[in-house]
Amino acid sequence: MPDPAGGLIAFDGVGMTYAAQSGPVEALREISFPVGQGHLVALVGPSGCGKSTLLRIVAGLRPPTQGRVSVAGQPVTGPLPSVGMVFQAPVLLKWRRLLDNVLLPADLAGLRREDYLARADDLLRMTGLVEFADKYPSELSGGMQQRVSLCRALLLDPPILLMDEPFGALDAMTRDEMNLELLRVWGEGAGPAAERKTILFVTHSIPEAAFLADRVVVMTPRPGQVARIFEVDLPRPRTVALRASPEFGRLSLQIYEALHVRDPGPTALA
Repeated sequence: MPDPAGGLIAFDGVGMTYAAQSGPVEALREISFPVGQGHLVALVGPSGCGKSTLLRIVAGLRPPTQGRVSVAGQPVTGPLPSVGMVFQAPVLLKWRRLLDNVLLPADLAGLRREDYLARADDLLRMTGLVEFADKYPSELSGGMQQRVSLCRALLLDPPILLMDEPFGALDAMTRDEMNLELLRVWGEGAGPAAERKTILFVTHSIPEAAFLADRVVVMTPRPGQVARIFEVDLPRPRTVALRASPEFGRLSLQIYEALHVRDPGPTALA
């Protein structure tokens, strides 16, 4: 998929106003920034600032009320097959075994599941779950269930992955493991960015955003606006030891301070 000059994903003056019984509610205002091909971009902001709404707009599940989003230079006008989504909860079907949960996108798309069995097996093997392929979700830990959810999102090999606080409900140790797992699946350090998936990652965790991302987009309270964009120059591949570095601490503090500025003024690029 080509990466036009404005980025694989481009937000151009995106706004969203919801109709409510008590009157209109403005959720997003004038969101503009690019997401380059093969980049991992984290969205950080307070609850209710429209981060999840932005993901739904990219996926074509909800049109914006102002502006537009384009993918590979084309305006998003409906659901995109080139997008995979991972939610905060694994949302696995409890009556389906793990392998069947991973194969669900192929089933829903009316594709021959036999054509995707090998890929499903490879994904489960890559995430350390192949021996659990015949288990049910209730037999797995929360972290293992989220790995299954990631495998499911990757089954059809979408070039874009949208992740909405996928590790927010996990304990701290499992969350750290999943961060490393995501970077490994993403292919960190394994080749040029053009060969990696493009990931838009929503989180409330400043350390998680700094650890994972190439860029961190900080959003204001509702109506969500871009307060500041940080380019993350920390070396890859990222390791847990990196979190003890002065550079990591300095970046985390800058993101924290940007989150607590009430009037961001014009978007700043760090």
